[in-house]
Amino acid sequence: MAERLFGTDGLRGTVNNYPMTVDVALRLGLAAGVRFRRGDHQHKVVIGKDTRLSGYMFESALTSGLCAAGMHVIMTGPLPTPAISFLPRSMRADLGVVISASHNPFHDNGIKFFDADGYKLPDLTEDEISAMVLDSDFKWPYPEARGVGRATKIEDAGGRYIVYTKSCFPPQLTLSGLRIVIDCANGASYKVAPLALEELGAEVFRIGTSPDGTNINEHCGSLYPEVVAAKVREVRADVGLALDGDADRLIVVDEHGDIIDGDQLMAMCAQAMMARGELPGNLLVATAMSNMALEIFMKDHGGSLLRTKVGDRYVMEAMRREGAMLGGEQSGHLIFHKYSTTGDGLLAALQILRIMREKDKPLSELAGRLKPFPQKLINVRVEKRLPFEERPAIGEAVAKVEAELAGRGRVLLRYSGTESLCRVMVEGENPEKVKTFAEDLAVVVERELR
Repeated sequence: MAERLFGTDGLRGTVNNYPMTVDVALRLGLAAGVRFRRGDHQHKVVIGKDTRLSGYMFESALTSGLCAAGMHVIMTGPLPTPAISFLPRSMRADLGVVISASHNPFHDNGIKFFDADGYKLPDLTEDEISAMVLDSDFKWPYPEARGVGRATKIEDAGGRYIVYTKSCFPPQLTLSGLRIVIDCANGASYKVAPLALEELGAEVFRIGTSPDGTNINEHCGSLYPEVVAAKVREVRADVGLALDGDADRLIVVDEHGDIIDGDQLMAMCAQAMMARGELPGNLLVATAMSNMALEIFMKDHGGSLLRTKVGDRYVMEAMRREGAMLGGEQSGHLIFHKYSTTGDGLLAALQILRIMREKDKPLSELAGRLKPFPQKLINVRVEKRLPFEERPAIGEAVAKVEAELAGRGRVLLRYSGTESLCRVMVEGENPEKVKTFAEDLAVVVERELR
């Protein structure tokens, strides 16, 4: 089809600018309701959101569309994205909807869907919904008046999620004696994440837990790990945890205030799970963005790395296909398939804390076993999203860098699925050369795609 509403992680954009408008949201609610209304049972959908001011209007628009299509709507209020992947399974709902733009600033918002089993929708299903939304002549199969849905709010959704995440932590262990700094990005986890850690016995220092509708991700959370790092050093904490706006992403800081990325966390968790016999085929799933060092680490420890397209839903699709139990992204999306169907920052934090408790070692030692190759990522704003092969100058520039790297590094160019950006990434052994190569490539990309 000529136009796709959905990117790599649902629909996302600037509020009150197409497609992030209430009329599109209303039609999305109608379309999703039509697509998932099957059979004669009472159809239910769970809607959660983060703390953005615009969440109220999108919640109302989606609810109106879903109810008009015959779906009963259950609204949770602010709640992490992974909680909305869990609740449809728990509540026997047909669909979960999250209103969030994740790590984007407050003036953006987004909408993404989960099926009854808690998985993000495949491209084909998203395209079916898009086709209905974009067809201005589509005849909605409205139910009769008695078939219109009801809308209700539930107050205990956060408590249900806390109970569930705690159940994924070994019952014989506690967090007693651990000093933990957590930065909730003034987002969806601002209540539930600190409470879960405190209930397990940790001493918790809170950052980013005072949302006002406009301060989500504002100099806090996973995009600004230096904030939590500074607090770790100030209070001499054992670990720092930085979540993003919808809490499906986690960046961790060790006891020295050093930032640990998703690749290091995956290596640490994969090694522990292999030792416990909990990693089928010793297989780890990650994306094209993960560092070459992670691939080498898995081989050295008797495992293997399977790469996918960027986006945690593509990681999850590969995990389901291969029967894998661990996957994720360098950016901090970590998926533990034994417990969850999507990235879950709080759950991932608890699995990392479990390893610290079981090994009785500091995080710096556990995560420091992976030494990433120097990597430089530059986001280039572009006007055109042309196939790279249509711009010979880009291909020539990439080939030149790859020749210089001589098999001891790599180049990756890709378009963002949510913003008008081209991501230029270079890895290699020499940090100075890597930086220069990336900057030179970025200049070429910007010139060729403007």
